[in-house]
Amino acid sequence: MLATAEALGRLLDAARRVDGRERVDTLDALDRVLAADVTSPLDVPPMHTSSMDGYAVRAADLAGATDDASVALPVSQRIPAGHAAEPLAAGTAARIFTGATVPPGADTVVMQEMAQVADDGRVAFAQTPAAGEWITRQGADIRRDSVILPAGTRLTPQALGLAASVGCAQLDVVRKVRVAIFFTGDELRMPGEPLEPGAIYNSNRFTLRALLAKLGCEVTDLGIVPDRLDTTRETLRRAAIEHDLILTCGGVSVGEEDHVKPAVEAEGRISMWQIAMKPGKPLAFGAVRRGASDGEAYFIGLPGNPVSSFCTFLLFVRPFLLRLAGVEHVAPRVHSMRADFSQKKGDRRNEFLRARVNEAGGLDLFENQSSAVLTSTVWGDGLIDNPPNHAISDGEIVRFIPFSELMR
Repeated sequence: MLATAEALGRLLDAARRVDGRERVDTLDALDRVLAADVTSPLDVPPMHTSSMDGYAVRAADLAGATDDASVALPVSQRIPAGHAAEPLAAGTAARIFTGATVPPGADTVVMQEMAQVADDGRVAFAQTPAAGEWITRQGADIRRDSVILPAGTRLTPQALGLAASVGCAQLDVVRKVRVAIFFTGDELRMPGEPLEPGAIYNSNRFTLRALLAKLGCEVTDLGIVPDRLDTTRETLRRAAIEHDLILTCGGVSVGEEDHVKPAVEAEGRISMWQIAMKPGKPLAFGAVRRGASDGEAYFIGLPGNPVSSFCTFLLFVRPFLLRLAGVEHVAPRVHSMRADFSQKKGDRRNEFLRARVNEAGGLDLFENQSSAVLTSTVWGDGLIDNPPNHAISDGEIVRFIPFSELMR
């Protein structure tokens, strides 16, 4: 069995960004991946602006202003945001508002709380400001011709705002990764169907479809495939057409009814199988031929137990899909947190334990860590990455990966 780090490394080394890009409206580009750098065509802000409501002045005109001897200036213009400013006449002040253009000739802004309006309309200042106060300089945020978002960036709401701030109405993004998914098991039924003896509802279909949608994939759901080798092979051949990845759930173990692995070997290749992790040991990676000259589709086979498929998707499929989409940095952030429990015996495999953050800032462990207990994934906030053969002591600092990191 491969160690988890080695297995993930092999997957990521094999992943190649999909060909093809499209141009989409910036308003519709959330969670898409940039196919090209975004370079700013302008400075931001494009002019000197006021960061306060107040008065734009020449600092030299207020030299000597004190509480005992204030300096009063007439107001020569009023500058709201979005309006042009006239050059500031010497010995005058301009009423200015937050975000408005600082008039040529002014070198500082005095906030309105530090000024006193007299009955004759003149404004008195009791302090001498330093030049540059409360002015946001042109290009203080972004300089013209600078790269503000590099290719490979997955577009967050704030990234979309940044692109819009330099006038980008559309963005070049990598096309969506195309995933074909199917499920094996004669025992599987869909919610709404009756359960005969020995049958179970197919929860994995709902979990995995939702995870793929969260990652922005274009999904073809081929449904539940009977436990037969010929049917599995035919479904693989169909799935390989026009898809980047074939994802299956179930049938990758070594039982007589587990046909996925031999079917993939007949239609392509298995280059990795079985990971030293708990839950999720029977994870397979390989490829399925598209035809004589059409290349191949990647293949990942997930175990059928619901917690196993959930965890292996988050830890292996998610980063693989992100890399196919062109994302460079795919590792989740790991937190060092205190275990408020003890586990006297470690497993020989790398364990991923479902845990929840408690009110004291530590971690509680779900009492039943079976790979069939899906309630643990709803109860928990994330996974403890516990090394092989390691017992956890109460109060020990452990590696914790929040689900929020594994689903972004």
